[in-house]
Amino acid sequence: MAGEIPDLHAEVRTGTGKGAARQARREGKVPGVVFGGDAEPLSLNIPFNDLLKRLKAGRFKSTLFNLKVDGHDDVRVICRDVQRDVVKDLPTHVDFMRLRRTSRINLFIHVDFLNQETCPGIKKGGVLTVVRPEVELNVLAGDIPEKIEIDLANVNIGDVLHISDVTLPEGAKPTIDRDFVIANISAPSGLRSAEDEAGEEAAAEE
Repeated sequence: MAGEIPDLHAEVRTGTGKGAARQARREGKVPGVVFGGDAEPLSLNIPFNDLLKRLKAGRFKSTLFNLKVDGHDDVRVICRDVQRDVVKDLPTHVDFMRLRRTSRINLFIHVDFLNQETCPGIKKGGVLTVVRPEVELNVLAGDIPEKIEIDLANVNIGDVLHISDVTLPEGAKPTIDRDFVIANISAPSGLRSAEDEAGEEAAAEE
């Protein structure tokens, strides 16, 4: 099931060149352009505060947006570049690329851990340590998974969960080649201390 794709509202920017861009900035908007697909490039203005809020939220360039412009069909886009003021570090121009449903893109997908209440390791006092709450996957723009799921029903203390342990949605693949760790069930601190002491005693007796 595709996840919720956030809307990004913009308006058509009339006029071209630096004059129109400066006018947009004076009106509290950031000039931009959307290109690619089967349509001509379209000059846009995006509300400054909205864009800044999204930039501060992080991962702006790896988030798929549903671009809404009055008089035009909604289109899925991904950011390709954000130009910033060299002194204030505020956005001055933004470029978006249109995506077809068959386009492949890299996106961060949320990881959901199932059956925590029945997990043997957690029931014994173990602690679920999440290394990657999100995993970057290469996915189809028209078939973006809302999340990936890891079942903890048979996971014990000391078990380490790698990306290879996850059944990924069809068409999705990790962007990292190695078999990286997503989470583990670590022993509770009291048990770890006891094990450390036992290990030290055994070493002293040898």
